[in-house]
Amino acid sequence: MRIAVCDDDVREVSRIGELIAEYRMSRDESVVCRYYTNSTDFLCELRGGEYDLVLLDVLMPGISGMQAAWEMRKLDRNVRLVFVSASPEFAVESYHVGAYYYLLKPIDADSFFALLDKIGEELSMQEEQGFILKSRDGIVRIAFARLAYVEIMNKTLFFYLADGTVYEATAALGDFEGKLLSRPEFWKPHRSYLVNLCHVQSMDGNCIIMKNGHSVPVSRQRRSQVQDAYVHFLHRAGTGEAASAGDKPQRPDGPWRILLVDDEPADRAVWAGILQSHGCMVQTADNGADGLRLAADGAFDCVLLDVMIPGEDGFSVCERFRKSTDTPVIFLSCLTEPDKQVEGFAAGCIDYITKDTPAELFWAKVEARIRLAMSERTQLRFGPLLLDLEKRRVLMDGKELFLTPVEFDILYRLSERSGHVFTPEEIYGMIWGGQPWDGGETVQMHMSRLRRKLEKAWGGHHFIEAVWGQGYRFVPG
Repeated sequence: MRIAVCDDDVREVSRIGELIAEYRMSRDESVVCRYYTNSTDFLCELRGGEYDLVLLDVLMPGISGMQAAWEMRKLDRNVRLVFVSASPEFAVESYHVGAYYYLLKPIDADSFFALLDKIGEELSMQEEQGFILKSRDGIVRIAFARLAYVEIMNKTLFFYLADGTVYEATAALGDFEGKLLSRPEFWKPHRSYLVNLCHVQSMDGNCIIMKNGHSVPVSRQRRSQVQDAYVHFLHRAGTGEAASAGDKPQRPDGPWRILLVDDEPADRAVWAGILQSHGCMVQTADNGADGLRLAADGAFDCVLLDVMIPGEDGFSVCERFRKSTDTPVIFLSCLTEPDKQVEGFAAGCIDYITKDTPAELFWAKVEARIRLAMSERTQLRFGPLLLDLEKRRVLMDGKELFLTPVEFDILYRLSERSGHVFTPEEIYGMIWGGQPWDGGETVQMHMSRLRRKLEKAWGGHHFIEAVWGQGYRFVPG
């Protein structure tokens, strides 16, 4: 794990260093740290992609921690940012810059270690997501998150990593297209390039500027699609424009579906109201058994789970959620003790929100966690239907459903925006890129075959519906 610590209090820096050293010894983990006593030095050396975690003090002379965070996000949208402060008053603002967590001084060792354990698990899973490349330097493993872009030139593939490493391989670009384009962060802006949008600095009509300063051309036929994809990516990363005053926020990926499990009717009404005011669709349950049943029958973007519920307590229910679904779980509890929060993280939650949290901070945390979980998702589950994005296969009720690569791509793209009606021309553009529009015959043929396979495998529900005169939409359940 690569950590940067920025705090003007030398005593606090020393204290954090001692905790990290203790953590390294107790876990026998490889942890590399760099320490800064002011934001200016930190920002001057920052290139983007070199840290997994940044611990940033809020109040510092000169450039404050909050100002530094905004500048840091221009270079690195993915690094986990944890604010450290003696006061909780900046917590709400911290989540506006995508904070991963907010620690109060003095830092509690148990809570800090639980946080590092959680990040370590996420990094391990992230590193597992990648592919093996037989390069000219030997066989190497490349993590998707570290790959900035791929270029083919004179029958040689060049794999450019975020840290400046370049691997060469004799292969065709098509050998890697299926693997990379099955992931939402990768796009093909030109016949000779594949680009990871996570490592894009900016984009104009003719080219993409990567964070390392390199330029990637965008073909004229794909210009509109790539620009739309980048705008969609920015929205999902939380950097899009806010909704107009008085309107419910709208997201290009559709309303988030949230399951709220709480036995107190008044609490359910309060929290559901906050979520709905931000454009979410909310289903509720008053016990763990009903919550698990609802999660099995439908697809949710997040589960909000109370600890003190009838029957099994929330910790046990959370463990069952983690075994049966990949939906992220956030505890929402009146229990504020640190040991309870540690127990929650041990059960598999991605965050623990106490019920005395202000509404604005509650929503900021939920939104940040959902976006982070979406960026790391390798599977999509919709009741009996499971899409394995890494292996590019589909399971229906545990049995593999054999789809062609094109059928998988159509199903995946439609499922990303459940309920949205795609015109045949939009589907053609997403799957076949800049090829001339054929009037819809190709889309109709592939869609007909895909729908027949889905209906044959699971007759109780048609996952793709035809909308007369408009197109097709994915219906999760």
